[in-house]
Amino acid sequence: MYEKLSEGAKINDKIIDSTANVVVANGESYLIVYLRWLPYASERECTINKVWILTVQIELTSMVFQRTWDTDIVHGVLSFSVHSSDLPGFKTFIESKSPSSTTGDGFIRDFWQQAFGCVFLSVDGDKVNGDICTGKEKLESLPGTFFEMSLTSHSYSIYNAVYAVAHALHSMSSSRLNHHSLPLLSSFSFSTQLHHFLKIVSFNNSAGDKISFDQNGELVTGFDIINWIISSNQSFHRVKVGRMDSHGSPDQVFTINKDAITWHKWFNQAQPLSVCSESCYPGSSKKVKEGKPFCCYDCIPCPEGKISDQKDMNACSTCTAKTYPSKTRDFCLPKFISFLSYKEPLGISLAFFALFFCQITILVLGIFLKHHNTPIVKANNRNLAYTLLISILLCFLSALLFIGHPKQVLCLLRQTTFGMIFSVAVSCVLAKTTTVVLAFMATKPGSRMRKWVGRRLANAVVLSCSLIQAGICTVWLITSPPFSDVDMHSVTEEIILECNEGSMTMFYCVLGYISFLAIISFVVAFFARKLPNSFNEAKFITFSMLVFCSVWLSFIPSYLSSKGKYMVAVEIFSILASGAGLLGCIFLPKCYIIVLRPELNNREQLIKRKV
Repeated sequence: MYEKLSEGAKINDKIIDSTANVVVANGESYLIVYLRWLPYASERECTINKVWILTVQIELTSMVFQRTWDTDIVHGVLSFSVHSSDLPGFKTFIESKSPSSTTGDGFIRDFWQQAFGCVFLSVDGDKVNGDICTGKEKLESLPGTFFEMSLTSHSYSIYNAVYAVAHALHSMSSSRLNHHSLPLLSSFSFSTQLHHFLKIVSFNNSAGDKISFDQNGELVTGFDIINWIISSNQSFHRVKVGRMDSHGSPDQVFTINKDAITWHKWFNQAQPLSVCSESCYPGSSKKVKEGKPFCCYDCIPCPEGKISDQKDMNACSTCTAKTYPSKTRDFCLPKFISFLSYKEPLGISLAFFALFFCQITILVLGIFLKHHNTPIVKANNRNLAYTLLISILLCFLSALLFIGHPKQVLCLLRQTTFGMIFSVAVSCVLAKTTTVVLAFMATKPGSRMRKWVGRRLANAVVLSCSLIQAGICTVWLITSPPFSDVDMHSVTEEIILECNEGSMTMFYCVLGYISFLAIISFVVAFFARKLPNSFNEAKFITFSMLVFCSVWLSFIPSYLSSKGKYMVAVEIFSILASGAGLLGCIFLPKCYIIVLRPELNNREQLIKRKV
């Protein structure tokens, strides 16, 4: 007994010192007797102000000496109990019980004496110590914590068990009679047959509840959630506040009416919280603390790209491909479709500049056509100049292919059209540069270069360089052509409609070939920039190729670091900038002379040497 009391004192002190407001007790039916001992086992005078949750086995039982003890620990208890119902006439049956009504039942007399603290007179009339039992004492006058007038779940289970055996015996007996055979059975055979009939028994008891067993031999029933209430007059009440039924529908497996619960007075009728960690709100998830119980955790924000839309989530979840996390990471937002459109400021601005440069190019072409017989237009092959102007015009127009919904046809035309037109333009520049160099060399006495100077050489350069690019584009379209694609992952908040290049290797081959022609033109023009001719185009071509190469060298890192419509915008800007560089550096100086300085546009100036 001393060891039990010492153990109880430790348990009592541990419960008092705990910050938990709820204690779950699991044990045998008489555990409540032990629990009521705890405050008396400890030397500390603190009361246990907790909410007790008891398992199904535990019932309200008390020793005789505990009937007047403090009931504080019992009040507000929540317990699970096997589903039970009130049996008709049970309370009347209990109230009618007395020692005189049960002649020969020694148990009733012993219980009566212990419950009421009295003794019955002996038959021989010996003197007795203490109060005399009259037999008219009322059971309902006993404290509710000591004796209940209502049927407990355990008693209800025993009642049903007795009737289940009775029904099984009746079915077994009827089965034997129907087969007209009454053999004597051994105890083993009898129990086997009884067990068989018990498994299939099904009946309604006097309370109207159906009693039957499932395929596992378990009673088909649920659990009631009971709130124990002690009234001021020490009467005891069980209030049903919920139910747990594994055979019910999903929304009825566990139900509880928290408003019907009477909490311990310590909590002032407010629902107590018993957690060692605050709830993790949406946007975060739980992380168990090492060395702590599973219910003790830290709240960590959801990582980028994930959300939690409920409290106390064990892990964050990922949004669908068409949605993205909100800034607070507690819900998903729908992604919006993105592509470079004519309806947005960026698309309008780029389209405006493309058309603006087209008009400038048309204006320059018109000036050249109007003055096509003047020396400055005839110099360095005017047909090449017209071809170059038309190519530059088409370059500006090709930029419009990159704006708008990226459909399949547009995707096939975008890069290949751009590559071909720019190849023709740069080939024209290369042909003009070659013409300048050969023309100067041909002026030297005895030079054999004169036969190379003319339209045939220029046409051969333009045609051969363009055909090589055409071959590259043809291989690209046959092997791995561009196609319309949807990118859902590059930008978090967007679904990007784009043209997939198909083969990035072929795309960079197209760019590389144009760059190769531009570098050759730049090198040739650079060495020919100081040739003594007033209308020598080499120095202008040098500047134009310098601008062209600078634009496309800066294009590569800018293109690779951009995403979505901004990647397209970078390419359009490069097209417009490089085209404007060719137009401005090669043709605007000539237009200046033709329009504003016509006196310089004569044969004398053409053959004049620089000093």
